[in-house]
Amino acid sequence: MTGQKSKQKIIVVGGGIGGLAAALSLTRQGIEVLLLEQAAHIGEIGAGIQLGPNAFNALDALGAGEATRRRAVFTDHIIMMDAVDATEVVRIETDEKFRKRFGGAYGVIHRADIHLSILEAVQHDPLIRFKTSTHVADVKVKADGVEVVDTNGNVYSADAVVGCDGVKSVVREKTIGRHHRVTGHVVYRAVVELENMPEDLRVNAPMLWAGPRCHLVHYPLRGGQQYNLVVTFHSREQEEWGVTDGSKEEVLSYFEGIHARPRQMLDRPTSWRRWATADADPVDEWGSGRCTLLGDAAHPMAQYMAQGACMALEDAVTLGEAVGRCQGDLDAAFRLYESLRVPRTARVVWSTREMGRIYHAKGVERTVRNLLWKGKSQEQFYSGLEWLYGWRKENCLEPR
Repeated sequence: MTGQKSKQKIIVVGGGIGGLAAALSLTRQGIEVLLLEQAAHIGEIGAGIQLGPNAFNALDALGAGEATRRRAVFTDHIIMMDAVDATEVVRIETDEKFRKRFGGAYGVIHRADIHLSILEAVQHDPLIRFKTSTHVADVKVKADGVEVVDTNGNVYSADAVVGCDGVKSVVREKTIGRHHRVTGHVVYRAVVELENMPEDLRVNAPMLWAGPRCHLVHYPLRGGQQYNLVVTFHSREQEEWGVTDGSKEEVLSYFEGIHARPRQMLDRPTSWRRWATADADPVDEWGSGRCTLLGDAAHPMAQYMAQGACMALEDAVTLGEAVGRCQGDLDAAFRLYESLRVPRTARVVWSTREMGRIYHAKGVERTVRNLLWKGKSQEQFYSGLEWLYGWRKENCLEPR
C-alpha cells in the first residue's frame, strides 16, 4: 500500500488481547504499529473466558477467527441455577438457531489460547513491531503527533497513540486522568482437570450458580479436558485492585448455606488465583487529539456479563474501521471511534453492575429474580440479547 496511510505510525501501549487486536485492526488500514509491552514476553495469564457471537465476529474481522475456533469449546446452553436450592432459573439455548440469529456461536476458551490465536496473526504482520520490557512513564500529545516516554528515558515518536494498558493504564492517567473503582468483589479462578470434575456437573455450558452475595461459574476448556471454575463473593475486607494467590479457606467462608451440588466444586481446585476486581464510571471521552484508549484502559468492567474481552475486540475493529472511514485523519477517526464506543461500553458497564446485583440477590430479591425469566421463549431471550450479540463489523460504525 502506498500514500499517506502507509507512512503513518501509531504506538499501541499494551500487548494483551485488546492491544494485539488493535494492532491488527490498524495495519489493515495501512498503519505501521509499534507495540510497547512492559512484560519481558508477550503472553497472557488467567484461566477461561467466554466469547459471545460479537467476539467471534470481531475475531473474523481481524483474521483470527478460525484459529480461535480451533481452540474454543462451543457450548449447548447458557444456564443459571439457584445455588441455595439447586433449581434451574434460566436456560438459553446456544444451538443452530442462536448461531443463525447472531451470525456466530457462543464459545468458551482459555485466555492464553485466544491470546495466542491473535498473537499468531500479529507475528505474521510485517507492519507490526514489538518492544517488550518497556514500561511507559509518560505520554505527550502534540498537535501533529505524540511522544511516549518509558521509565528508562527512551522517547518513541509516532502520529498517534492508543492506550491498551489495562485497568491501571498509564496512558489514561497521563491524558484524561480518570481512575478505576475497586468494586469490593473478589474473584477466585482455577482450572480443574476432567477426572477431578464431578460427573453431574460435566455440562457443556457456562453454568452459573447464583447465591446470596456470591456465585460460582464452571464450563469446559480445551476440548473438555479441563473445566474453568470462577468463584465470586463480596469481600469483608478493604480491597485493592490486583492479583494474588488465594486460599480455599477464604472461599469456603463465603459460601455457607450453599447447596451441596455446587458446593462440591469448591474442594476440587489444587490452587487458586485471587483477583480483587475493579471497574470505572463511564466518561464522555477517552482522549483528545491523537490519543485514545481501548479495552480495560477505557472501560474496565466486572465479569458478570462475560464481556470484557468481547468489548476490547469490538473496540479494536471499530477503531480500524473509523480510521478507514476518515481516510487516515487520526484526530477525526479517534473521535468517531469514541462517539460509537463510549455509549455502547457504558451500557455494558451499567448492565454488568446490574447483573452482579441480580446474581447475588437474597431474600425477596432472590425470589423475584427466580421469577424474572419464567415462561419466556428462546426467541424472547434472543430478542433481549440482540443489542449485545448482534454487533458485527458491518454495523460497527452505526450507533448501537
